[in-house]
Amino acid sequence: MSGFTTDTIDHVYRANLWTSQLKQRFDDILAGWRYVSMLSDFPDGDTWNQPSLGQAVVSDYVENSAVRYNAMDTGNFTFSITEYKQSGTYVSNKFKQDSYYISQIMAAIPREIEYALMASVEAKLLADGPNGQTASDLNVINDARHRWVASGPNDTIALEDFAFAQYALQKANMPQSNLVALVDPSVAMTINRLTNIVNVSNNPSWEGIINTGMNPTGLRFVKNVYGFDVYTSNFLKSGMSETIDGNAVTNGVANLFFSAAPGPSMPLIGAIRQPLKIESKYNMDLQREEFVTTLRYGSKLYRPENMVVVLSDKTQVYA
Repeated sequence: MSGFTTDTIDHVYRANLWTSQLKQRFDDILAGWRYVSMLSDFPDGDTWNQPSLGQAVVSDYVENSAVRYNAMDTGNFTFSITEYKQSGTYVSNKFKQDSYYISQIMAAIPREIEYALMASVEAKLLADGPNGQTASDLNVINDARHRWVASGPNDTIALEDFAFAQYALQKANMPQSNLVALVDPSVAMTINRLTNIVNVSNNPSWEGIINTGMNPTGLRFVKNVYGFDVYTSNFLKSGMSETIDGNAVTNGVANLFFSAAPGPSMPLIGAIRQPLKIESKYNMDLQREEFVTTLRYGSKLYRPENMVVVLSDKTQVYA
């Protein structure tokens, strides 16, 4: 009688050995909601109105003459619940019976569909800034431009773009605390390669600019650039082609600059009518487990004066 060898018995071992660990991707960090002023007094309906009052008119007075009365301008900011998102999937009974990884897959499904939905929300939130402005226009507020094409070579970011963004927010009387720049990774790469940062001969300690590039989280510069804490995001609106003040950009990405100081100056406004909810049930007719995630919300640019958009060409990393 022969013993157990791979030549004589081939039914009791796995010819292809697979690890018991299911490979999962590294997800992008989602941060858009932290820059949204959430409405708390929007209990029903899908449209919210907020009246606004303009500035009083001042004019010269002439002695012994009647005072001139001027009506103050009024306006109405309208905000609506516009987004109703869902993500769903299923696992059949046969797959449950045959899959070696079924326990890991079943545990991962809720997280995966939740992340897919929230990633779509992140892209929507970060597009609200540029979408709330006038395309191909400087969007001047208080004599300062709030949208332009990056001033570096081949439409790449330059340090002066940070200075102009800070100037725009100062002219708009925005808080100068918690200044945030959300930029594409190509912009972070451009900044790291700028001569006055890379060449330490003119600034041996890199004082006041950047001292160690990006920290291990991959999100934030250790020191800020002209007052802005710089974060990277892969969800910024991209693929834009515009000509602003005679400067054209193709393959443009909308980098955002604003103040995230807590309070009414937040750049975006939002409301959640139906919070994110994950549900599952067994479908007897189709013999499968079904998973559904839904979310209903709205978001919009609330303070155009607190939003600066700089369009850069994201294809210039290796140029």
